Order: sequence, then C-alpha cells, then structure tokens
Amino acid sequence: MSLTTLLIIVLASAATAYMLGRTRSHQVAKPIGGVRNLAALPSYYASLMGLWALIPALFLIALWSMFDGPIIDSLVKASMPETAKNLSSEDFSLVMSQVQSAANGINTGSALGAEYQSAINKLVGLNESSAKWMPILTIMVVVLGGLLGFRLIKAEHNARYAVERVFNATLIICSTIAIFTTFGIVFSVLFESINFFQKVPFTEFLFGTHWSPQIAIRADQTGASGSFGVIPLIVGTLLISFIALLIAVPVGLMSAIYLSEYASPRFRGFAKPALEVLAGVPTVVYGFFAALTVAPAIRNAGDAVRDWGAKNGIEFLAALNVSSESALAAGLVMGVMIIPFVSSLSDDVINAVPQSLRDGSFGLGATQSETIKKVIFPAALPGIVGGILLAASRAIGETMIVVMAAGLAANLTVNPLEAVTTVTVQIVTLLVGDQEFDSAKTLAAFALGLFLFVITLALNVIALRVVKKYREQYD
Repeated sequence: MSLTTLLIIVLASAATAYMLGRTRSHQVAKPIGGVRNLAALPSYYASLMGLWALIPALFLIALWSMFDGPIIDSLVKASMPETAKNLSSEDFSLVMSQVQSAANGINTGSALGAEYQSAINKLVGLNESSAKWMPILTIMVVVLGGLLGFRLIKAEHNARYAVERVFNATLIICSTIAIFTTFGIVFSVLFESINFFQKVPFTEFLFGTHWSPQIAIRADQTGASGSFGVIPLIVGTLLISFIALLIAVPVGLMSAIYLSEYASPRFRGFAKPALEVLAGVPTVVYGFFAALTVAPAIRNAGDAVRDWGAKNGIEFLAALNVSSESALAAGLVMGVMIIPFVSSLSDDVINAVPQSLRDGSFGLGATQSETIKKVIFPAALPGIVGGILLAASRAIGETMIVVMAAGLAANLTVNPLEAVTTVTVQIVTLLVGDQEFDSAKTLAAFALGLFLFVITLALNVIALRVVKKYREQYD
C-alpha cells in the first residue's frame, strides 16, 4: 500500500469518526433534554473524536517515515561482511546503493559477491515487513484513537476546551516551523558566506568595481580566482529597479486614485480586474516581450536618433549607441509587470480610509482634488508605502526579464541604454554548471544572497519607520 493511499484511508477514517461523534453526541443529549444541556456543541464532540482518530495516526506515519530507512540500513549493515563494514563512508554508501538496487530487482548482475546475498535477502525481508506492518499499525491506531474519542463523548465533558487546545497547539507549531525555517535560511546563507569571505576579502567584495568570477585552475588552489567586486551588480540592480519603479509607481498610484475616487462602479468593476491580469502573466512571457519587442524598438529608435544627429551635426546624438540588451528595456517591461502590485494595494488602502474624513473635508469647503491631496493620501500613505515596498522587492528579485532583456554582462554604468546585470541573475549564473561547491565562484552566490537579504531588510526597516510615523498621526 502506498503512502498516498494510506493517508487517504486515514483522512476518510477521521471523517467517519467525525460523523459518528456527531451522531453519538445527539444520542447522549436526547435523554437529558436536548443539545442545550450538553457541556459543548455536538460539533466539538465530533471534532474531538475525529482528532483522536487522525492525530495519532499521522504522528505514527511521520515517525515511521523518518526512522524506517535508518533502522533498516543499520540492520542490513550488521549482516554485511566485515570487509564492507571497514569501508569509508563514501564507499559504504556506494555498496549500500548497490545492495538496495539488487533488493529492488535492479542491476541484479552487479559486482557484488555472494557474501552480500544475506544482506540483500535481509533488506528484501525488512522492506516487505515494513510495507506490511505500517498500514496495519496505522489502522489499529486510528481505531483505538476513535474509540478513546468515542468514550470522551459525555454530557458533562466540555470538548470545546480540548479541541481549542489542539488547534492552538497546531497554530503554535506552524508558527514555530515558519520561524525556524527563517532562521535556517538565514544561517545557511550566513555560514556559506563566511566560507566565501575566507577566500575573498570582504573589502574586495564590497568595494570592488569588477565582477568576473572564475573557477580555480589547479586542484590545490585554495584561494579565489577572478574578480568579485559587487558594485557593478548593485548598480545594475538599482538602475533596473529604479526604471521599473519610475514606471510603476506613478501609473499604479494614479490608477488607484482614479479607480477609488473618480471612476464609476461599473467602470471600476471592469478596469480593476483587467489591470490585475498583468500580475498573472508569467515572467518568462514578459521576458519574451522585452527581448523580441521592446529591446529592438529601443535600439531602432536609438539608431534613428543617431542618424538624425549625424545628419544635423549634433555630436552627442551622433555618438549615441544603444545596446541590443539594455537596462531600459528590462526596466520598462518590469515596470509594467509590477503596476498591479502598486495599483491594487493602493486602491484597497485608499478605500479603507474612513468616509468621515472625506465628509469632514467636503464640509469645510475643500474640493475633491484637495481632499485627495490633503486628507486621503496622507491617511493612506502607510499602506501606499507598503505597496511600493512590495513592488520594489518584486523588482529587485526579478530574474527572467533581466536575463532575456538586459543580458549577463556586469558593466559598471548608469547608462540605461547599455547592458547590465543584477544580483539575482548572477546568483543563478553562479549555481549553473559543473563546478566544485566549495569553490569561491559557487560560494559567491551565497554572499550575493546575503547581501540581497540585507538590502531587503533595510527597505523593510525604512518602510516600517514611515508607517509608524504617519499611523500615529491618523489612527
């Protein structure tokens, strides 16, 4: 029986236990004058019985899945010949994988000798026993748990507290998992970044103006090869993000103001969903649009301006050079992509401003535009800042559009007509290919990830300060 089938059976059994618990609670309530005389509602008794059937079974499945493999491997290792036990960890893993392949009927003609046959037979027997007893024990636990829950359905027993404790514990566990996952991500990036800075000086990484990581040529080379200056990547990231925000913030904000304050309900009901469709377009489609339409159009326009400047003797226009891959093309398309983030969030925040503020402004003789500028916009500014921050984070973390429209060249320039690259693009580039994981080139990806995390954290801190300042004024 597969694990998926077993989980479906457990869930179905828990649903059955829920229905039985509800029926039983009504039966208990009938002799004492009805449901109103129970200590809790019938749904709580039903939930309690369903949880007793579900949680122990899921706990057993989780423990079995975690410890089944290591226990079987240790038992199989004990039946292997002494020559296999004395092998190194890597060689033993190779032998163990061959034993598992032979046990599964794969690669039966391997180089394993007859002395490994007992280990293969033992592995086959243990796998069969595990596959046989796991469903049996799980179903037994479901039945026993359901019976215990059934016995707890009593008129004087308040099942509500027990059910709420279970759900509170579930919420705490989920929150704890999220917190520890965050710490795990941060520490994993931090430790690998420390390994990188042992090979590359921190000052060279932070203040270097040339980015060209290379793989070490000699096998005994422990230092770094190439240049690891992050400034070109920072400049490219900020340049493309600035262009994107320059497009998205005015368009998105003005769209939100129009839809919330000026547009009719009929037009709003059509325009807002149509605008939010932009958020559902895959980024690779935006990348194709940028590479095949926007970038050639910008290059053709630049060539036309350069030819016109040459004909009219305007030197700076005659020297204009537009690259086939440019920050301007990537920034324009990225700006279109993040318009819904600014527009939708700003629209929701503006609509959340109390109508009393509008009425008070109109009562003092202010026009609608003055009300928007002097009352609504300041009151909604914390939410608007949050929407802009979300759009900025989306722009900083974008990869596909930059790869297809801006290129991979780490040029230190603020000219939007030249090819640049971003931090996220280089992270992907460094981790693609066949190279040693502990090389400086590969570890540089973790240093870039840590640097990007610090930048994002700084943006969040700034946004929280702005929100705190204005929220105290308008709450």
